[in-house]
Amino acid sequence: MTEITVFEGDITSLSVTAIVNAANSRLAGGGGVDGAIHRAAGHRQLQAACAKLGGCPTGQVRLTEAFELPSEYIIHAVGPVWHGGKQGEEAALRSCYREAMRLAIRQAFESIAFPAISCGVYGYPWREAVGIAVTEVTRCLQRSSALETVVFCCFDTRMADLYRARLASDRVGGG
Repeated sequence: MTEITVFEGDITSLSVTAIVNAANSRLAGGGGVDGAIHRAAGHRQLQAACAKLGGCPTGQVRLTEAFELPSEYIIHAVGPVWHGGKQGEEAALRSCYREAMRLAIRQAFESIAFPAISCGVYGYPWREAVGIAVTEVTRCLQRSSALETVVFCCFDTRMADLYRARLASDRVGGG
């Protein structure tokens, strides 16, 4: 059975098979978690690897090595910018988590860590984003339990508490 945990802190410090990067469509290393991952991995090396990929559409993922990070790989997921929920944001965010999980399972990764995709400067409402993240990850795990560990890595206590509460309510509710 896969262990699902919540970690409050810096995703670049985690020693997992893959960390997920909340990337922009150019895979260009912007601000927030994206910038932190690029800096910690070695900006020049990671930027060169990302440039070879030619970008990534919203809702999709791309894979690179992790260079100087303790993880082995980076899954770059391009989340949606929040525009009030009327421009396909939910479907795109669901796709990010689903595609990252499918890639991790296909690659036989043992562990993966997710940031709160689209919850920073992209403005996705936190509670809704947490519900999407937990739902999509657990759905993927029901189909394949090859992953040993899934980590939801949060940048602050408020976000971590939302993940903990959602995971606890899902366990109590059985779904």
